[in-house]
Amino acid sequence: MTPAATEPSGALTIRTLTMPADTNPAGDIFGGWVMSQMDLAGAIAAVERSQGRVVTVAVEAMTFIAPVKVGDVLCVYTTIERVGNTSITVAIEAWARRDRIAERVKVTQGRYVYVALAEDGSKRSVAP
Repeated sequence: MTPAATEPSGALTIRTLTMPADTNPAGDIFGGWVMSQMDLAGAIAAVERSQGRVVTVAVEAMTFIAPVKVGDVLCVYTTIERVGNTSITVAIEAWARRDRIAERVKVTQGRYVYVALAEDGSKRSVAP
């Protein structure tokens, strides 16, 4: 994952509009809100890959590249990077469409790890 990329990597998994309620005192969208959108997208990808319930166990990497502004459309892209016995590592990129229609800007990237769970909450195997 490189910050200088000009096109998103992976599958578009979530697209949402940023709202004033999610801003910090400087008027930018809170980094935690962006991270939560990335976690949701990563979980969607991990659930699809594992065919069942997953939980987030780690954020291995996180880089904030540019601020997200009110009115941006946040587009989150996911790529399955690694599948272990019970875990799935997902590379995640967040891109902002400025003013909802203009250019796309890479704003954040990260690597999240999810573990597959059985119905009783214990770890379960993920098919290779």
